[in-house]
Amino acid sequence: MDIRQVNPSFAVADQLTEADLPLLKAQGFGTLICNRPDGEVDGQPGAETLAARAREQGFDWHWIPISSGNFTPEAVMAFDLAMAATEQPVLAFCRSGTRSITLWALAQSTRQTSAELVAAAARAGYDLSPMAPLFDARFKG
Repeated sequence: MDIRQVNPSFAVADQLTEADLPLLKAQGFGTLICNRPDGEVDGQPGAETLAARAREQGFDWHWIPISSGNFTPEAVMAFDLAMAATEQPVLAFCRSGTRSITLWALAQSTRQTSAELVAAAARAGYDLSPMAPLFDARFKG
């Protein structure tokens, strides 16, 4: 598990397993957001199974699956609502963390400039600079 801190209330990671949950709880995470669709790769834990184990350990859980870079307005809104209405800090995950940080940036893009979002992603090891024009189009200042 590769956890990358984006800001004090949000981090992203690659695929989680049930075995990771106690460590995440010990690190203080309150909410998990799964951005992987079920069945993406063989051996991947199913979202409902992982959700049940996460809830047993006291996590808030949200499943907002993104496939093939399909960041729908509904997914962006669901992510934004999940971030606003859950116990922080939040850890979002997918296969590599890229979909999760992209979804976060899209959700934040009405409140932060593209430069701020690209810089935050870069500090976490992700290059979102190609998406800067989309962030700019959404920014309302």
